[in-house]
Amino acid sequence: MSLPRAFLSFDFDNDSDVKVMFAGQAKKDSPTPFAVEDWSSKTALPQAEWEKLIKSKINNCHMLIVLVGKNMSTATGVVKEIEMARAQNVPCFGVYVNGAGATSTLPTGLARKSVTAWKWESVANMVDQCANLGKNAGAAGWA
Repeated sequence: MSLPRAFLSFDFDNDSDVKVMFAGQAKKDSPTPFAVEDWSSKTALPQAEWEKLIKSKINNCHMLIVLVGKNMSTATGVVKEIEMARAQNVPCFGVYVNGAGATSTLPTGLARKSVTAWKWESVANMVDQCANLGKNAGAAGWA
């Protein structure tokens, strides 16, 4: 059986380094194995082309994980990725990174109850919840 695939959504301008760390640690530290697909766009693309590409990639995943950093209010791409996941019934949750916490601004569409600390036991619990929901099981985790 293949591992559930997760699309990582993150603030490209402020949290790229933590995305690399999260993806690397997920392979060895998570009690619930899951595959992090590095499907973020590697180059700047026209908006319509970027949206088509990312929508397709999110559709090929079992969940979307939002790395919630301190500068989420400026991460417009994250909001669009959450909207795309929601439209395709892909479950979503967030993980606080880079000093963000319970009082940090969340991107539109991500419910506070669906964000957890970066502790692998907590992340694994959220992955399990998403896996149990399955794609097209409803819009869990939406505000």
